[in-house]
Amino acid sequence: MCALTPFRSFSAGQARVSVYSTTQAMGLAAAESTSKIIRAAIAARGRARIMVATGNSQLEFIAALTRRTDVDWSRVETFHMDEYVGISAGHPSSFRYWLKHQVDQKVHPAQMHYIEGDAADLGAEIRRYAALLAAGPLDAAFVGFGENGHIAFNDPPVADFDDPAMLKVVELDEACRRQQVGEGHFKDLDSVPKRAISVTCSGLLRASAWICCVPERRKAEAVRQALEGSITTACPASVVRRHPHAQVFLDLASADRLTPTAA
Repeated sequence: MCALTPFRSFSAGQARVSVYSTTQAMGLAAAESTSKIIRAAIAARGRARIMVATGNSQLEFIAALTRRTDVDWSRVETFHMDEYVGISAGHPSSFRYWLKHQVDQKVHPAQMHYIEGDAADLGAEIRRYAALLAAGPLDAAFVGFGENGHIAFNDPPVADFDDPAMLKVVELDEACRRQQVGEGHFKDLDSVPKRAISVTCSGLLRASAWICCVPERRKAEAVRQALEGSITTACPASVVRRHPHAQVFLDLASADRLTPTAA
């Protein structure tokens, strides 16, 4: 079997789901699909605009994408989707720090727009970033699923599929904060900020395509709820099934709780 051939694939609502035998194969396949989207946007408009997810679950995918030689990063405008309130860009757990080291310093995109979570005026920062996002189409958003089903930092208590805002300040659910500790980003729960600026569900849904990389067994229940449960803000990731151009990339571990009838 070719490394990029999925172990199995199926549709969940409008989303196309592919399960790969390893996390590495998952990342390679997602990078190949993403490069096609970026190249098509550049061919059509002279540039591409993408929104990049961060965190451990995205590492294989982002590493594979930034290794590719068929993406002209000098024509790519890049955004991210969330940042902790009160953390500086130099903090090793900030998402700006992650993006700087995993993307910006590796491929040097034309523009890298950062959410300033430590801005003195959060309202002004939200308006600034929302205006940047609204200035053109968003060709793709890389949307991971949290252990509690969140997308960006839209945890179940604050998620709204019809949110009128593009970004907002959110209170982080304890389950979300515990995930950050479990992934090794903070030493304990008290160290994790309680608030963040996040692109809303509505803001994410503006993207023409979603690339959703969701590896690891710890995400298996969130994957099951997102793909087989009700479409509800109790599992914000379930809205993936309403996106007309969503691709979900799983490994065997994250797909472990899907029922056989889903295949």
